[in-house]
Amino acid sequence: MAADNLPSEFDVVILGTGLPESVIAAACSRIGQRVLHLDRRTYYAGNWASFTFPGLLSWIDEYKQGTTNEAKEWRDKLKEGEEAVLLNSVDRSISNVEVFCYASEESETEDKDEPDLPVTKASGVAEGGGDDPTAEPADRTDPDSQGTADEEQPFQTPSDTDPQPQSHVNGQRGFSEDQSPKKEGDAPPDQLSVTPGAGDTVQDPNLPPQSTAEPKREKITYSKLIKEGRRFNIDLVSKLLYSRGSLVDLLVKSNVSRYAEFKNVTRILTYHNGKVEKVPCSRADVFASKQLTMVEKRMLMKFLTFCMDYEQHPEEFLDFKDRSFSEFLQTKKLTDNLQHFVLHSIAMASETDSTAEGLRATRHFLQCLGRYGNTPFLFPLYGLGEIPQCFCRMCAVFGGIYCLRHSVQCLVVNKESGRCEAVIDTNGQRIGCSHFIVEDGYLTEERLRNVQYRYISRAVLITDRSLLRAESDQQISLITVPPLEAGQPAVRIIELCSSSMTSMPGTYLVHLTCRSSGTAKEDLAPVVSRLFSEYGESEGNDCSEEEKPAVLWALYFNMRDSSDVERSSYDLPGNVHVCTGPDAALGNDHSIKMAESIFQQLFPDEEFCPPAPNPEDIVYDGDGGQPEDAGFGSPEQNEPSRPEEGTVPTEPVKSEESADPKQDSERHPPASAEETGTTD
Repeated sequence: MAADNLPSEFDVVILGTGLPESVIAAACSRIGQRVLHLDRRTYYAGNWASFTFPGLLSWIDEYKQGTTNEAKEWRDKLKEGEEAVLLNSVDRSISNVEVFCYASEESETEDKDEPDLPVTKASGVAEGGGDDPTAEPADRTDPDSQGTADEEQPFQTPSDTDPQPQSHVNGQRGFSEDQSPKKEGDAPPDQLSVTPGAGDTVQDPNLPPQSTAEPKREKITYSKLIKEGRRFNIDLVSKLLYSRGSLVDLLVKSNVSRYAEFKNVTRILTYHNGKVEKVPCSRADVFASKQLTMVEKRMLMKFLTFCMDYEQHPEEFLDFKDRSFSEFLQTKKLTDNLQHFVLHSIAMASETDSTAEGLRATRHFLQCLGRYGNTPFLFPLYGLGEIPQCFCRMCAVFGGIYCLRHSVQCLVVNKESGRCEAVIDTNGQRIGCSHFIVEDGYLTEERLRNVQYRYISRAVLITDRSLLRAESDQQISLITVPPLEAGQPAVRIIELCSSSMTSMPGTYLVHLTCRSSGTAKEDLAPVVSRLFSEYGESEGNDCSEEEKPAVLWALYFNMRDSSDVERSSYDLPGNVHVCTGPDAALGNDHSIKMAESIFQQLFPDEEFCPPAPNPEDIVYDGDGGQPEDAGFGSPEQNEPSRPEEGTVPTEPVKSEESADPKQDSERHPPASAEETGTTD
């Protein structure tokens, strides 16, 4: 079925494939609703997307050109008593895009026979594009094949009370040195697949100790970044998953976690007194820390213990109900170092946040410790853009229809009832629907009532080394940088190593985020110049501990944050629901709560994202034989063969009602970047 011949009626039409829209699509499809999910872009996840390096250059080029989809005439599709509500054809949520390249533009000797490559200028916005933004890394397993392989060899994750958890991961994407396969059935079914981080690796006593001295580094040129560009997966929005946050809970509950793998964030860092320091946040970290005196360790543990059940001791903080958390900390006999750690790296609060907000944030941080690792955070392998695609896969498995490069020109509204009765797509087809859900970037200014948007400042850096050296160079770090001067925003930095599958070996991918007070370059350049140097001064030399990481390539841009816009600010029919884009917070709670709220408005009596069945749990009626067609594709054989213990399956194991969308690729291809994907 082609995109120009879609069914004429759906229960729910969703425009935009960002995280909240994808969650709603999966929830609606799961309860049997007919779902049509559209996006005008050539890739999934919208402003939540992840790109290869050439793909990111193409994305930059698209925003410079402001490309639009061709549309056919729609006026003749209106009936008497109906009016049209036009939608935007151009995304204006990204602005102030600036690109800088500091790596040498010379071709490497080994690349002399390579064809000419596009080169980003060292100043100004990138010229030209690159490969298709939907291209996958060359060494990356097809994302559609993740589901069943993950199920067949479950992953062990630590118990909630284990102070030093170690988790093991199926090596579907290849085993690393600190990964080992587990026997089938060893792991609880309600856990995520978490790859142990560098901090969880145990040194073999029979092997010589690892040297902390870094070898002489090879010169990294721009042509090498392009050549290895498919190894990068660069997120437009930089976030982490709290291990007890609403997104992780939803992934586990809905069984969508089978489609993704995660890695522990290995360390929490902060910028204090002119240098980057490690923050002790767990009990083990506090007592192992060499930065703190014994007195400071006792003071910090006493305060953190109080924060875990602060509501049981209201006399301790009620006097500060209307005062800032910073003022409250000054009364708790904490040293300046400890106040800095708690305020900026544990609570991640600003100087003006209230005491109640600071205590809640501190408790949430502490409650998330120990579930999957020594920090509260997880990061999805291959980038945050994987998460919306996971929910799209679930939607497609249960019958959702997907079309990329396909949008809605206008809504058809009944003048008498004031409800949206249909939409007209870019092919001029009228499609009836009971509910319409739209990403706010598709709405025109005429539909807004006195809305003042906030903005997020973002920077993406490719660097040659970590901000803080460690025994292992495979670290995922969260760094907080307090305001460098009065009036400047605090900056959050996430530094990703190559084992997170987001950068090529020998480089780090660094994300900087803050609330905007000017352009992204104005907000973030002072922090970049304080912590990093331009590549070229020390390239190819032995690294000393005092040297700053060198920036090879940098991107700055502003992203609109509409998370605080009320529903009443939109002049839209009652059965049209608006999803906002990413917010500036580190976690994803706002988007998940919004998705659940919209779903409950649509279907108040239905469960939100009930668990999808595991293939091995399905019981068939009759004599035990499988039916010819269970509705999710035909299996190749009745009894699927299991991979041998300790081996990686070369392809997903088939099952009659498998939730693996690889099996249903002809009917449901949402994980690919094809123009359309439809079901029969």
